[in-house]
Amino acid sequence: MLFDSPVPQTIQVSRIDRWCVHQRLQELMIPCQCLADGSLQVEINTCLAAVLLHTAMKQFVCPRQDLVDWLERCWHS
Repeated sequence: MLFDSPVPQTIQVSRIDRWCVHQRLQELMIPCQCLADGSLQVEINTCLAAVLLHTAMKQFVCPRQDLVDWLERCWHS
């Protein structure tokens, strides 16, 4: 499903994580750019891109134990 007119979304992420998130989104072919104010601008064109953005952000901002617990819940369901 494509959105009618993609609007760039500005994401607040720490400057340390911003470059890692930016690189991961580019690997996933999601248009994004780092802005001078320290934020990350991401263009979400599809529902899949929104899910991938959520997953990429979760990878960098969630505590490791939360990710381990989530993975274990997925395996047991």
